[in-house]
Amino acid sequence: MSRLQATGLSAGYTETPIINHLDLSIPDKKVTAIIGSNGCGKSTLLKTLTRILPHSAGSILLDGEHIAKRNTKALAKDMAILPQSPETTGGLTAGELVSYGRFPHQRGFGRLTAKDRMIIGRAMEQTGTLDYNCRPLDALSGGQRQRVWIAMALAQETDMIFLDEPTTYLDLAHQLEVLELLQHLNETEERTIVMVLHDLNHASRFADHIVAMKNGCIVKTGTPDEVIEHVVLKEVFHIDAMIGRDPRTQKPMCMTYHLLKGENTNEKHTTHNRPVTGHA
Repeated sequence: MSRLQATGLSAGYTETPIINHLDLSIPDKKVTAIIGSNGCGKSTLLKTLTRILPHSAGSILLDGEHIAKRNTKALAKDMAILPQSPETTGGLTAGELVSYGRFPHQRGFGRLTAKDRMIIGRAMEQTGTLDYNCRPLDALSGGQRQRVWIAMALAQETDMIFLDEPTTYLDLAHQLEVLELLQHLNETEERTIVMVLHDLNHASRFADHIVAMKNGCIVKTGTPDEVIEHVVLKEVFHIDAMIGRDPRTQKPMCMTYHLLKGENTNEKHTTHNRPVTGHA
């Protein structure tokens, strides 16, 4: 099942599109990871699906309705997005940031109600950030700040959370902390999680569904077993990868790889630009 679908989607920042006539269905209540080399259109796709960036062609349907026609506040009740390396006004506390997640639900002068405060507290409890409530964001570590941002998204009470490289600049322990939190939210609350990831093994370990992109198009979508494999990684990243099995999860794992040389790294892919069916 898919609540969010894109058909013939094109978008970019100039007249030249970065993503081109792309078809995609996001599996509902699953974790989807978008992978691909730098500049392939991963972040552009994420911003376009969430209407931060307007699309120049095609359509995006949420529950059968064009998102371009949705009221902004109404759309914010369905999907939350955390951009890459989000920034805030200096001096803002963690609790104040999380409270911003209630904006789509507020009326009038936007005062927090008892219900708002309850939801904010629950979101901070779920993310382990209650102790940071009165602390300035600037005083928190990268991993702590990222959990506060996720708490804000939870306070927004959306069914879908989109994250652009949520583990950037974090050490290994904090990367796992953030990814395990997102996995827990998916498993316990059935939240649909869509995130851009650079680490192939993280994508394989934590995602149910993977979208592999190259040159603004989709090369392959499907389960980790279908996407994290030699032929796909050769086309997407121009690497010769050796794939094994993670002994903990039994998911496919990129054991080692080397860069292929003597071939055209900019050649267009030959794979059909359409999702693999039967795995949504």
